[in-house]
Amino acid sequence: MKFRYAMVCSSNQNRSMEAHSLLKRHGFDVSSYGTGSHVKLPGPSLREPNVYDFGTPYKQMFDDLRRKDPELYKRNGILPMLKRNSGVKLAPQRWQDNAADGSFTVVLTFEEKVFDMVLEDLHNRDHVLLKSVLVINLEVKDNHEEAAVGGQLTLELCQKIEAVESWEDSIDEIIAAFEAKHRRKLVYSISFY
Repeated sequence: MKFRYAMVCSSNQNRSMEAHSLLKRHGFDVSSYGTGSHVKLPGPSLREPNVYDFGTPYKQMFDDLRRKDPELYKRNGILPMLKRNSGVKLAPQRWQDNAADGSFTVVLTFEEKVFDMVLEDLHNRDHVLLKSVLVINLEVKDNHEEAAVGGQLTLELCQKIEAVESWEDSIDEIIAAFEAKHRRKLVYSISFY
């Protein structure tokens, strides 16, 4: 693979991890992140989310929720999701703290506010490499079914980008063809490292 990819959602749990898992299985050089201040998972009610710090291992969250209410978290898909996540990497990572991970060629986000946060963070970094990075937002609802669809769409989009010699010369055509085929609007921007 020629390029490095980053998948970014709010909590580095569902959408980014579905895409990370799928791209990793297809041999991509891929990482994933969240942009939130904490990792939030659904709780017994909307007012009672489960909140963890970034860096808390997925296995620890799995054990915690299994202890609290195994039936609820199995039924709502959180336990299977955490099990998948722990097979991909140790713990959720925060985008804003990832400078040591090096530069990425393509960053995919799954929500417009996450896209904006990634661009703002890249804008505020020191641009010492003067290396371009393509940031694309593919809007995906934060539920397990949509994350699975979003993962497939992400894989297809990344395969198209990977297949060209220079994404800078081809990105407009790649995006236009993707939007026409899937009737989904993508937002994209170019930033720098």
